[in-house]
Amino acid sequence: MVKEKRVRESHVLVLPLPLQGHINPMLQFSKRLASKGLKVTLIITPSIAKSMQGQDSSINLEPIFDGSKEGEMTINIDKYFERYKLTMPHSLSNLIDRYNGSEYPVKFLIYDSVLPWALDMARNKGIEGGPFFTQSCAVTAVLYHAAQGAFQVPVEEYDQAAVSLPSLENLEFNDLPSFVSDAGSYPAIRELLLGHLKLKCELLFLHNIVVNWMRINKWPIKPIGPMIPSMFLDKRLGYDKDYGLNLFKPNSDACMKWMDLKEPGSVVYVSFGSLAAVGEEQMAELAWVLAHKLVGCFMTHCGWNSTLEALSLGVPMVAMPQWTDQPTNAKYITDVGHVRVRVNVNEKGIVTKEEVERYIREVMESERSNAIRGNFDKWKKLAQTAVDIGGSSDKNIEEFVTEVACTSQRYRKVRHLLS
Repeated sequence: MVKEKRVRESHVLVLPLPLQGHINPMLQFSKRLASKGLKVTLIITPSIAKSMQGQDSSINLEPIFDGSKEGEMTINIDKYFERYKLTMPHSLSNLIDRYNGSEYPVKFLIYDSVLPWALDMARNKGIEGGPFFTQSCAVTAVLYHAAQGAFQVPVEEYDQAAVSLPSLENLEFNDLPSFVSDAGSYPAIRELLLGHLKLKCELLFLHNIVVNWMRINKWPIKPIGPMIPSMFLDKRLGYDKDYGLNLFKPNSDACMKWMDLKEPGSVVYVSFGSLAAVGEEQMAELAWVLAHKLVGCFMTHCGWNSTLEALSLGVPMVAMPQWTDQPTNAKYITDVGHVRVRVNVNEKGIVTKEEVERYIREVMESERSNAIRGNFDKWKKLAQTAVDIGGSSDKNIEEFVTEVACTSQRYRKVRHLLS
């Protein structure tokens, strides 16, 4: 009972970038932390708060001002993030001060890795923090090497040969994240992605199933993934049946009714992201459709959350990456995981209908489809084992909760002595 009380009194703030693909895994992580007894507050923007009404009460939602006007992000994302960077530090500082004057002062800040300024602010207030990486380990490694000057960014057209990096040998130009290979890809976001990897931290949370290069090079990581609803993995959190966030209004009921009329394994699900301009996907709906027994193949743009969902649910993929981290995700899972095939573009950069049909048939009907499904079963079991009791992710979360609780206990003893 004493230990449980000590954990409940430990307050953690979670700060995601206000995009669907960043909020969802950090929201799921918040639920996992709350299930271990921590008091968890998820920091969101006012516009997102409207989309999270009815969210389960295991975590506290705290809307703070981000400097934006309604709908501004979808109009000019670069302008939005410039204003966000100017406004949010002040808003976050005020929030921490308010909590520190309450019975639940903040003990730790988990922030989106692309917001490194949040750690400086937390430390100035005597609070430790750690970044949450929403992208894959492979993409993080590429961005790290780019930030360290290992190669020129953006990669010039004449230098489109294979790029050889530690643990990431023989990456072709088309395998690189678009922010590394394309000079015109949203400069404000590129600055966020490259700038965050120069900061030294004592703890990093990684939304992955497996980690190689970062662990070999002694990064202080805690792999805690995959962060998708418990219903699709260990089923230990009975209330956790979806992400609890819908920035869009999909007609899911009509889709499910249509699918119920089809033969098992006969449906090809296609998703290239609901916001093409920023490359984020409708993951709340995506997971439920992927879990349906009728889905035999998922044609995807290879967003990292979509990829982890498909891996965790054992659904074969046809990769058609578009931008951001998607080309690298497609390369890594195709060559290392052997759980998907990747379509090719023609000389105009277009994927023809014949190419699409060829690879869908390969995944669903060819002899190779059995091998792909067998590899998926392996990754599905790895994902389930990681988050289940005693799994690697579960252990890492338990260790973090204990560390925060112990820090909180020491803080209270010092405050008692000084009072």
